[in-house]
Parts: sequence; C-alpha cells; structure tokens
Amino acid sequence: MRDPNVPESLEGWWILHRMFSLDRRTWDALPEKRRNKYAGHAIDLVDHLKNSDDGDLGLTQIVGHKGDLMLTHYARTFDDLAYAQTLVDKLELREFLNPLGSYVSVLEIGLYDATGKIHAELNARELPPQSPEWIAGFDELVRKQKENPHVANRLWAKIPQRRYACFYPMSKRRGEVQNWYMLGFDSRAKMMSEHGVVGRSYHGQVTQVISGSAGFDDFEWGVDLYADDPLVFKKLVYEMRFDEASARYGEFGAFWAGLQFSPAELSAFLNGDAVPQLIAE
Repeated sequence: MRDPNVPESLEGWWILHRMFSLDRRTWDALPEKRRNKYAGHAIDLVDHLKNSDDGDLGLTQIVGHKGDLMLTHYARTFDDLAYAQTLVDKLELREFLNPLGSYVSVLEIGLYDATGKIHAELNARELPPQSPEWIAGFDELVRKQKENPHVANRLWAKIPQRRYACFYPMSKRRGEVQNWYMLGFDSRAKMMSEHGVVGRSYHGQVTQVISGSAGFDDFEWGVDLYADDPLVFKKLVYEMRFDEASARYGEFGAFWAGLQFSPAELSAFLNGDAVPQLIAE
C-alpha cells in the first residue's frame, strides 16, 4: 500500500562511516620496515575500494578529541558494504586502529516536492486513493523520477573531492508536544521546502550528501558536508537552525569534522610527519 502521507524517496549507494583512534605510540614504536609494509597494504586496499565502479572510500583526519580517522565507505549493495568492512578489518593496520563509532545508512533523495506533485496529478485524474489504478499511477510517476539522468547522477555520485568534511546524524522529533510524524503532508512539505532554500543558498560552497538510516542506526538520517572552507559548515548549520523544520523538530547527534586526504597520503597521516593532503586527481 502507498500511504499518501508518506513522502517517496529514492536510494543509491549504501554508506558506512567508521571512526577510529590511532594508537600512535605503538605505531611509532614499530620498525620502519614494518610500518612501510603495513601502510603499503592499506594504501593498496584503499586504492582498490576507491577506484571500483561498485563503491568508493573516503579518508578523513578527524580534528578534536573524538578520534583520529574516519573512513567513509560507499557500496552498491548491503552485502558489499559488509565485505568492504571485512577487508579493512583484515589489514595489519587495524591492530593500531581502535573503533570509536560507526554509522550505517543509504544515500537518499527525498521527494517531498515530487510526491506532492504526484498526489496532485492523481487527484486530477480523479482516481480513488489506494485503488489499484491510484497505486499503479503512483508507481509509474515515481519510476519516471528514477529515470531522470540528473537524479541518477546524484544517487551514484562518488564521494566529493573537497578538502574538508563534516558528518553528523539527525532525526525529526517524535515527542509528546512536538511530533513531526503527526503533522500532515502539506505542513511537512512546506517546512522542508523552506529548509531547502537555505541549503540552496550555499550552492557551490558546500556539497551535501543525505543518507537515510531509519531501521539501520540510532538516528533517521546521516548528513555529510564537503567544502573547500571549513567555516562554511558553521555558517550553513547555524543558519539552518533558524528554520522551523530544524528549530522545532530537529534532533542532532555527534558532529565529526576534519580534513579529507588522498590514499597516497596515508603514510603521512600515520607517521604524523605532516598534515596529509587531498591531491587533485
């Protein structure tokens, strides 16, 4: 059954974020030959996962006490995501990486605006809601959305190659007083449209990747932000706090921010000789 109150969404990459601390003293105590060997194996695996048509992998040096390294995995299937996790865990390097957290989600394009237009078109056809004809019409119109080349490119785009990265999970409030899910579709669609205006005002300054995590993790969405200037994260998130969808209904988890770097720079990160760089491809 298609519930007219539920907005449709389209899904692409499966995404796994993994956060680690690095035992630098133990790593530094290794003979240089072993460090080079272990780092070389890790670089080879990252290159393999990053250059695959069926996935991607991003490396971020976390700034702050929460950790040292964040891995962002993309995979076409849930099984492939599990396999990528296993391959990383088999590395010798994992002996020196202590897990601090993880987040499982799937890249999502929400279709509040499109769902509203689908409802309007089906109403114009005077189809009884939830009738076989209504459901068939709904599915056909959603299929056309999926076939839009612009939408497909967003669903399967690789990890943005921008220097700074920020990840945080969020949910919509479900409390006794403020409950997002008890609002009607039109009210939610209006607030999401206003929310989107703020994001679009930062077009070109930040690349945003939204992933759905209801049923997979503790919050309902994961948000990745990528930019060439880290101050953009502060300005964007702060401004969004003032729109009603966030101010009244938003709940946020921990924020993880840092510097993206290239696989070839992994040794620099591990050895701490310099800040690892993101090398233009």
